[in-house]
Amino acid sequence: MDKKNALRAGALAAGTTLMMLLMTSPALALTRDDGDDPGSGLSVIETLGLFVAAPLVIFGVIAGLVLVLDKSHADHRVNSPKSKAKAKANA
Repeated sequence: MDKKNALRAGALAAGTTLMMLLMTSPALALTRDDGDDPGSGLSVIETLGLFVAAPLVIFGVIAGLVLVLDKSHADHRVNSPKSKAKAKANA
């Protein structure tokens, strides 16, 4: 991409971001809507558990299941150059 297209893309991205920021009104976030009934807030521990620990546990379970249930053949796996499977294939 040449310099002119890069400048045009940057200007477009900056302009779009600026317009989106100007169109949002964070002051309205303080105004309560009719029928609005927020619950009690989360503690720091609850927030970390919900948004950090839970996704890490879910990722670990999925990764573990993939590793345990892997049924691919050893010949088709990508191995490091010093592994025994690769040495057998070259011999």
